[in-house]
Amino acid sequence: MNLDFGIVERSLPYLWSGFKYTVQLTAIAALGGLVFGTLLAMARLASRKWLALPASGYVNLMRSIPLVLVIFWFFFLMPQMLQALTGSERPVQIGAERTAIITFIMFEAAYFCEIMRAGIQSIPKGQVHSAYALGLTYGQAMRLVILPQAFRNMIPVLLTQTIILFQDTSLVYVISATDFVGAASKVAQRDGRLVEMYLFVAIVYFVLCYTLSYLVKGLQKKIAVIR
Repeated sequence: MNLDFGIVERSLPYLWSGFKYTVQLTAIAALGGLVFGTLLAMARLASRKWLALPASGYVNLMRSIPLVLVIFWFFFLMPQMLQALTGSERPVQIGAERTAIITFIMFEAAYFCEIMRAGIQSIPKGQVHSAYALGLTYGQAMRLVILPQAFRNMIPVLLTQTIILFQDTSLVYVISATDFVGAASKVAQRDGRLVEMYLFVAIVYFVLCYTLSYLVKGLQKKIAVIR
């Protein structure tokens, strides 16, 4: 095997643009998933069944099917559904990038929901009763007392899920979105250097994810001491 890693150096600007898209997608999906996941968690814990049952059904559905299928379904079926709803002559084009953002937020919201639900349930009920005794409403108690403590307790798990999300973003290459893996794949197929490009991508993912996991582990120990 005559390996030529010079192709990596020559393709760095293009790979860097794909890497920036990967980081951007991870950040948007993590933030959106956390917001909607928290709302889903509160709905699942609600005493009203008309809130709890749909939220539970959504979470169980998303956690039971592969992410790549969610991406495919949204990318291929949603334009057809929008065409039927709007009466358009042609399918409404959503695009690969918007498809990736929407599907990742939808999918990650289910996982962040379960993390936040565990965090909320980890708070002693005495905290809630104390908040009610001070005259706080349910919403105020959740916003001012329960959720801040739940977030602090769940920070290591939330960050771990974000690292997994960073790895999962590589799936967007199946709809031709140019993320880090997608950029490397296009260069590899163009120049016939699959081994070099995919080995470089694997090394980058390993170094970043291992380093971040190590930092999260240290943060988890600090939070355990504070608690």
